[in-house]
Amino acid sequence: MGDPTRQRERSPAARLFVFSTDGQRYAVPLLEVDRVLPMVAVSPLSEAPDVVEGVVNVRGEVVPVVDVRRRLGLPARQRGLSARLVLVRTARRALALAVDSADGVSEFDASAVASAEALIPGARYVAGIAALPDGLLFIHDLDAYLSLDDERRLDAALAEART
Repeated sequence: MGDPTRQRERSPAARLFVFSTDGQRYAVPLLEVDRVLPMVAVSPLSEAPDVVEGVVNVRGEVVPVVDVRRRLGLPARQRGLSARLVLVRTARRALALAVDSADGVSEFDASAVASAEALIPGARYVAGIAALPDGLLFIHDLDAYLSLDDERRLDAALAEART
């Protein structure tokens, strides 16, 4: 079974879902991911915040689609065949993140993840950063993806679309 003292010394593992956009890898906590779907047509949603591309119907639920490229201030680009929708749950709602590709689940020693605020003061959407042998992994804070104003505008746009 192993030495219990040694097991207590290990840092807890961080299980993350990794995805890529514009050649950079990002991640969200695996517990916040519902599923990953191939990209589908997104229905526009007038009056929604700029980062919301529109909505998709997932098993009868209308889910807002957040364009990760827009959220990060990256230029728009045609999506390729590997584009995916990562369905996530924030504290307030379900969202679909439009990403260039889904890279899968990775597990990291939690001590290897540095606080984003310590490295990049004012990083609004990034909760942590992990240094990997082949680059950095930016771990997103999904609850910060939409500001309170974005949330209000999205709620109003969704209510308008239902009428």
